[in-house]
Amino acid sequence: MHHSFAHVGGVLATGLRDITTDPAALDGSGWWAVVATYEGEITCARFDHVRRAPLPRPAAPWHGPAPEDWRTSLDQAAYEAGVERIRAYIEQGEVYQANLCRVLTAPLRPGPGADPAALAALLAQGNPAPYAATVSLPGTAVVSASPELYLSRTGDVIESRPIKGTGATAADLLEKDHAENVMIVDLVRNDLGRVAEVGSVSVPELCAVEKHPGLVHLVSTVRARLAAGHGWPDLFAATFPPGSVTGAPKSSALRIIDELEPAPRGPYCGAVGWVDADRRVASLAVGIRTFWIEDHLIRFGTGAGITWGSDPRREWHETELKAARLISLASYGGV
Repeated sequence: MHHSFAHVGGVLATGLRDITTDPAALDGSGWWAVVATYEGEITCARFDHVRRAPLPRPAAPWHGPAPEDWRTSLDQAAYEAGVERIRAYIEQGEVYQANLCRVLTAPLRPGPGADPAALAALLAQGNPAPYAATVSLPGTAVVSASPELYLSRTGDVIESRPIKGTGATAADLLEKDHAENVMIVDLVRNDLGRVAEVGSVSVPELCAVEKHPGLVHLVSTVRARLAAGHGWPDLFAATFPPGSVTGAPKSSALRIIDELEPAPRGPYCGAVGWVDADRRVASLAVGIRTFWIEDHLIRFGTGAGITWGSDPRREWHETELKAARLISLASYGGV
């Protein structure tokens, strides 16, 4: 296995000191890389050496799977049937919207061409992302080109920037996209409200159009002040998994997702980022546009927010749009 490191927020962390699954450690001391799976397993890795630096140079160029080697946990027919099922639940008043995802998996040939740093270098070039992160730990690696902020922290000020609404261009964004975004903003306000000072939750930005490689997103910003006595375990308990990748109401959406999705999401739709416990600053992205590597398999998740107005085929194509660029980059070596 490759040596352990994390590269996130323009910072390179080396010298792995310890790993814990207890988020209370993030209220202690040190600089931590954090990977949380959608299922709620949180891995916190503390590193001794942290400095502003580029990605470590890979030993060899990335050599990924063949494009035809990728398998999907839900094929088009199963995905479209899932969309119809969610629409039926919406009609019954069970849920307003739910995110339906599928996981793509392919075998990865062991060797220097399977170095996570090599994949990260490829993504940094071909799909630069505001919350790009690479965390390589014993037995597992996550390489993310996430465009979405799950939680940032500066002292007691916490912020979330949920994305809901995707199109190839701004002209493709529908009324449905705006409605979805506002619904998720309400949910995030509610989640943060559980651990925030009363009256401190605000929405400085609603439905801003943001350009990313190959697509555009609607993004909103929700801000709050953490109430005294609350730490990272409370923050995770109140806000996880992120609202934009679950649905509203969250409890119903989680139940429906569990019923319809055959494969665990893992770090996809979880969180990946860093926490500087000494300075009380942090940035955790939602684990979307994210690869993870384990047991000589590489995985990548893609999904779409389903509402009453959803057309099953259009939603399937949205999952294809979100995956196409990154899957082609990661297959072989982006050639």
